[in-house]
Amino acid sequence: MRHKLQNKGLTLVLVMLAGVSGSYSALAENKASISKGKKLYLQNCVFCHQADAIGKPGVAPSLTNPELLLTASDKFMKGTIRDGRTGTGMPPFAHLGKKGIDSIVAYIRSYEKKPSQAAAIDKQPQALGDERLGKLWFDQICSTCHGVNGDGYLEGGTGTAIGNASFLSKVSDGFIRETIKYGRTNTRMIGYSGPEAMANLSDKEIDDIITYMRSLKH
Repeated sequence: MRHKLQNKGLTLVLVMLAGVSGSYSALAENKASISKGKKLYLQNCVFCHQADAIGKPGVAPSLTNPELLLTASDKFMKGTIRDGRTGTGMPPFAHLGKKGIDSIVAYIRSYEKKPSQAAAIDKQPQALGDERLGKLWFDQICSTCHGVNGDGYLEGGTGTAIGNASFLSKVSDGFIRETIKYGRTNTRMIGYSGPEAMANLSDKEIDDIITYMRSLKH
């Protein structure tokens, strides 16, 4: 009996040690990926997004913004890096390969303050609003930064091209909804939900805007 208990104890210890070894291995692999990603970032992304990835108004958005990192999925970021944004200053970087792009995303994720909520956000229901009403809100609020056609920087705006097909084909309605509601700290994108907001938009009104944005795609 004692021999069996000793064997069980030894097995448990070995399993625990294997788990610790696996954790260290994963941590080391992640650190290596972040290091590689930083190097690639400084070689390819720094010219527009700046050395600290904080971006530059009218040129490129911040990649370290906490709300962006909270709402954007890895799939969205990797797809954007790989394909770029046609009609904007964001070129495709498919030549970096899957591992290179994965490393850049790992580096960007190293700026996270909270775990990503993208999985739950992307599962939010599709916006089924009124396109005509959405255009009214868009023209009154969104166009001041993003341009009347949603072309962003190309129209001289300080906001990104949210009418761009490359953006709209990759982003979920939940992502857009959360961004409109809560904005992005330390940027010109303020939140539009709540009594203290510049415009306290209802969920229905926000869905109207999203539905109109989906009609742009240019």
